[in-house]
Amino acid sequence: MRMDKIEAATRLVLAFNEAFNRHDVNAMMALMSEDVVFENTHPAPDGTTYRGKEAVTRFWEDFFRQSPQAHMEIEEIFGMGFRCVMRWRYTWVDAEGKSGHVRGVDIYRIKEGRICEKLSYVKG
Repeated sequence: MRMDKIEAATRLVLAFNEAFNRHDVNAMMALMSEDVVFENTHPAPDGTTYRGKEAVTRFWEDFFRQSPQAHMEIEEIFGMGFRCVMRWRYTWVDAEGKSGHVRGVDIYRIKEGRICEKLSYVKG
């Protein structure tokens, strides 16, 4: 695998995270393939799987409505071929104004310059 492809995958995931922190669903989805698969962390232990751009778009729209203070801080990110791994710290403020956070990992798969898979795992 050429280094430029690994760097491109990492840049793609960084752009996705930047759009996430702006709560810009359109920009997030522009980086995902039509057949994208997203495995959420909830409910434990296996989470919910969303398939296709339409289902994933609806998930993110609902997510940001329910968590308007959502923010993802990258702790570490690296690419490996058509995969990119990101360790993160997700923070929020709940309806009562109480802040919280969890830490986790996302494993991305890239196909033809788009994110085609986002598998999310969380501690705890």
